[in-house]
Amino acid sequence: MKQNILKWKAVCLPLCVVALVITLVTWASSSPIKNSPKAPVTIEGNPFQNTVKQVDQFFEEQWSESNITVSETTDDLNQIRRLSLALHGTVPSLEEIREFEQMEGNDRLERWTQKLLADRRFADYFSERLARAFVGVDQGQFIIFRRDRFKAWLSEQIEANTPYDELAKTLISGEGLWTGDPETNYITAASADGNLDRNKLTGNTVRAFLGQRIDCAQCHDHPFDHWKQSDFEGLTAFYGQVEVQLFGVRQNEDLKYEVEDRETLEKRVVSPQVPFLNECLPQEGTLREKLAAWVTHPQNRRFERASANRIWGLLFGVPYINPVDDLPAPTDLSEFPPDVLDILGKDFRENGYDIKRMIQIIVASKPFRLSSQSESRVSEEEVERLNDSWALFPLVRLRPEQIIGSMLQASSLKTIDQNSNLFMRGRRFFSEINFINEYGDLGSDELNDFPGTIPQALLRMNGEFAQDNGTASPLNSVGRIAGLDFSDEKRIETCFLVCLTRTPTPSEKDYFLKQYQATQNQNDRIKVTEDLFWSLYNSPEFSWNH
Repeated sequence: MKQNILKWKAVCLPLCVVALVITLVTWASSSPIKNSPKAPVTIEGNPFQNTVKQVDQFFEEQWSESNITVSETTDDLNQIRRLSLALHGTVPSLEEIREFEQMEGNDRLERWTQKLLADRRFADYFSERLARAFVGVDQGQFIIFRRDRFKAWLSEQIEANTPYDELAKTLISGEGLWTGDPETNYITAASADGNLDRNKLTGNTVRAFLGQRIDCAQCHDHPFDHWKQSDFEGLTAFYGQVEVQLFGVRQNEDLKYEVEDRETLEKRVVSPQVPFLNECLPQEGTLREKLAAWVTHPQNRRFERASANRIWGLLFGVPYINPVDDLPAPTDLSEFPPDVLDILGKDFRENGYDIKRMIQIIVASKPFRLSSQSESRVSEEEVERLNDSWALFPLVRLRPEQIIGSMLQASSLKTIDQNSNLFMRGRRFFSEINFINEYGDLGSDELNDFPGTIPQALLRMNGEFAQDNGTASPLNSVGRIAGLDFSDEKRIETCFLVCLTRTPTPSEKDYFLKQYQATQNQNDRIKVTEDLFWSLYNSPEFSWNH
């Protein structure tokens, strides 16, 4: 009897293990039930069209006064590539391209933008971009700083379309434990070796939310601007009562902010004060609540202008005024006409500081829809003049995560998103980390111009990830396109759509068609498809936004 039981165990145990493995693989390779958002069929009215017209009119008058010939409007496929890169950090999938091609109507780009904004990928990607401005890229001290928690919280706020002024107030005045109240990581990010750097907090707050660099004023009066050392000290005093304890970020009203006099070496107490718009400082609340209310006050135009400039930069890759955190003081609108930041900022303020609305306005404006190509016989000086006046869409190198995201998406004909199977999502997560570690991270100053390097180009050409995705297999685009039963013309067109979001030119199609016509068997056809993918991956067109 015992021997029979042992035999049954010997047979059943391996079968149970196999069944468990099959179940886990099936679960991991299945997609969640939730579907990706669909583009709306129509847009009721167009609530932001008047602001789009104002933005367009501003640039048209500028171009007319400067006698500038504006580039042509780019095609719709290039538009959706720009939108996907800006909002999701990747090129559109073939699946998405086919969905867009089925849409009808003159407003399909507007409806497509709404679809991208409703996708969770937007909140996840934009939260990383904004987190860089708020807390930087360093992981900090693990005991008191959780960047991943902060980014997840920020993603939830963007997904819920929390008003931007409310988000800023929460970051500046938040209290609690950095794990349970992730917004407080904005404060703990300024901690080092057990000490809270209040000067760093002040500099970061003014940079991120007011678009001003006053950091050097912590030691002396600003040599080129109106900022005084007393201005910096007065702002820092608003953080004078915050402390980071074992149980979280707390407000201690018994604390006084003191600085050491550089001449007498004696400490003196500094009272909180703001450098301008003192009438916007509330009388009630904690010091940080007062500061938050002043920073985001409707009369403080620096806040809305800085917000518009940063979002413009995240969409174009270049801010309207560069650097993004060193804006000139707002002009007197009773004496000077509003510029584009004033137009966008006013709409932002009057419509509840709605980030998604501002994005829709900017991407619907004429500058975002222009081509990057100028007339063939134009001097470098003229091209620079066109760029400075936004008469061309700027040529900008893709960020590291945009490159790896685009390479990964191009390796799949279906959309890689939160609804992809666990294997695909895990592959993207770890591939992105490894690639960025090798390629290099741009840090918090990501909107500054950065040159490409030879090692970066070699990594795209010969890196492990590029080799894996460029080698045909039943699971990737190369293998599936090579094995599909359709014409070689269609095969070439599909490769170009997957990698570059466009169809090939006649000369490109003829060149690769000759390569296919010279093949003798299926293996040769696969090799040509691999070579085609490799050349598209490594073309300048793939690694630039244009």
